[in-house]
Amino acid sequence: MDNELAMLEERVEALVAHAAALRAANERIERDLVAAQERNRELAARLVQAGSRLDALIARVAP
Repeated sequence: MDNELAMLEERVEALVAHAAALRAANERIERDLVAAQERNRELAARLVQAGSRLDALIARVAP
């Protein structure tokens, strides 16, 4: 009985440690996702600006 209880305690401790590791990994992934989304917004804004500049250049060059 004591042996079974000790084994169960070890498994619970392992599960708790695994859950903590998964939580930390999830937090890192979430931070990376937020950074990637921000970078995507910045690049989209730059693309719109480049398109506007290109349209203005074409308008000046076209008769």
